[in-house]
Amino acid sequence: MTNLKLEIDNYKELLKQYILSLDEKALYQAEQFSKLSMQHNISPEEIINVHIQALKDLYPNLPKEVDNSLNFLLETMISYGLAYQEFQSLREKQLELKSEISVAAKMQQNLLLTEKPTIKGLDIGAISVPAHQMNGDYYHFVSGSDGGLGIAIADVIGKGIPAALAMSMIKYSMDSFPESQRSPSVILENLNRVVERNVEPGMFMTMFFGLYNQAKQTFAYSSAGHEPGFYFDAKKNEYSEIAAKGLVLGVAKDTTYQEYEQNVKPGDMIVLLTDGVTECRIGDRFIERDEVLQVIKRYENYPAQEAVEQVFKYFERLQGFQLRDDFTLILIRKEV
Repeated sequence: MTNLKLEIDNYKELLKQYILSLDEKALYQAEQFSKLSMQHNISPEEIINVHIQALKDLYPNLPKEVDNSLNFLLETMISYGLAYQEFQSLREKQLELKSEISVAAKMQQNLLLTEKPTIKGLDIGAISVPAHQMNGDYYHFVSGSDGGLGIAIADVIGKGIPAALAMSMIKYSMDSFPESQRSPSVILENLNRVVERNVEPGMFMTMFFGLYNQAKQTFAYSSAGHEPGFYFDAKKNEYSEIAAKGLVLGVAKDTTYQEYEQNVKPGDMIVLLTDGVTECRIGDRFIERDEVLQVIKRYENYPAQEAVEQVFKYFERLQGFQLRDDFTLILIRKEV
């Protein structure tokens, strides 16, 4: 603090030196004074006050207008100093919150981590990219002892940390269900009760659950208000919408879900997605589902994982590398 007092005492000499000669050395010393002031939490208005006092000592007969203007500057800087302190406090809190969200996002990634399984006769590709730090989308694979495969894909209506916690709850609820209770309609009915009991009002979740039966070569599925996917019939060389009705999870505890079934033939392909794919925006315009399908067709003969990655890159470029919504795409092809 003694060093700072010496600097303040020298300020008048520096000011005089600069006024009379415009000496850059005086400017450099003034910069050092500013840095030292910051280290000792000297406010801007205190520096202005030192300047005014030094100027009045040097020029005691300042014009009244100049004197008034200096007082005006001092009052302005007092307000500025208070606002700046508040800004710094908010900035520190913001950085702290950002750090906490970053930790939460990493925890979410670990909690929701699912391994893409290796199933004989299936080529599987999956990608999920959050628009922000926390992902409101979720997908999960459940391998059966009979060689079958359960596929879940979901989207929370609501984002951020509450959505991440809801997704974690869904994942661990699914993992707790025995294999005997993994039919799509039963899965959704059980999860609906979990969501209805444990998630705050106003937070709902869309979800699609499908079950590939290796022995029967069938794909059974149910939907809780989720974005319809696509089914590619290789023999007919045509796509159709995987349409399934069902109420979103968490609205009513006694909701039931209809189950559908599709025979899966060699070369057929199942495409599952979230609305972050179909509601991609170009400027103020949402692209049409037909446009999404055309992009998928462009890469339909690629290996499944490469196909979903190429589709994502296409839509990422289309949006100027700024996703408006979480993007999740799953492709499952029955090998020939």
